[in-house]
Amino acid sequence: MSIENATMEKNVFPPKGKPKWIRVKLPTGKKYTELRNVVDKYNLHTICTSGSCPNMGECWGEGTATFMILGNICTRSCGFCGVKTGRPEGLDWEEPEKVARSIKLMNIKHAVITSVDRDDLKDMGSIIWAETVSAIRRMNPETTLETLIPDFQGIERHLDRILKVSPEVISHNMETVRRLTREVRIQAKYDRSLGVLKYLKENGAKRTKSGIMLGLGETEEEVIETLHDLKAVNLDVLTIGQYLQPSKRHLPVKQFITPEQFAKYKEIGESLGFRHVESGALVRSSYRAHKHIL
Repeated sequence: MSIENATMEKNVFPPKGKPKWIRVKLPTGKKYTELRNVVDKYNLHTICTSGSCPNMGECWGEGTATFMILGNICTRSCGFCGVKTGRPEGLDWEEPEKVARSIKLMNIKHAVITSVDRDDLKDMGSIIWAETVSAIRRMNPETTLETLIPDFQGIERHLDRILKVSPEVISHNMETVRRLTREVRIQAKYDRSLGVLKYLKENGAKRTKSGIMLGLGETEEEVIETLHDLKAVNLDVLTIGQYLQPSKRHLPVKQFITPEQFAKYKEIGESLGFRHVESGALVRSSYRAHKHIL
């Protein structure tokens, strides 16, 4: 099926303005207000705030937050991502302690750690990754962790550093279907990402997780194929959400997926045996992350 024909399927709509189900709820609640005050007072950095996540109120209310390490400039130029691309600055070797202190100040129960890609570094940033997890463990022994890692170019010794510090969940996003990977994730490879998830699971990861975005021109058959591919590497947790264009410079939205279609993908995923499937327009990688350790 062509991309043009895909937009005419029953449960997708060509983009003519955001549909009514793409609505962000204003964050509210006592826990959210407390965390907001701490973040503002100490000038703490979270992806939740910098990325204007639609689920910030819900996640913060559950005591969950996401932090990005290794700077804010990525060495890759993915067509969907709003993070700056270019030559990153030098490393901050105090960052692991800073992140750990932020989590302590915010009294976070479950933290998600992610990062830009650092292909400019010999270790791809994996050493600071491991040191960050270790620092959080020392300072926040009751906090559970998810690490949303890059592919580290599939180099096993870098992946081993993450496995050694043993976070409760190790996540790596596929982002899209096989056919669109070269366009959406220019320097990434579909099979390499599958290989990373397979290696992690086979070498001691407690729980593996991945996510895909919809609305980039994929067909239903391609999405289902991706679900089967992820199940074949024994993935535990899957998130499926709607792609939203960060700016006019990024890839356009080809389709808005209906709630009914998201529900269908959730049902298919659960029938395949994934432990958790989060599927909805506003679902993001760390949505309900605290429940994925159960």
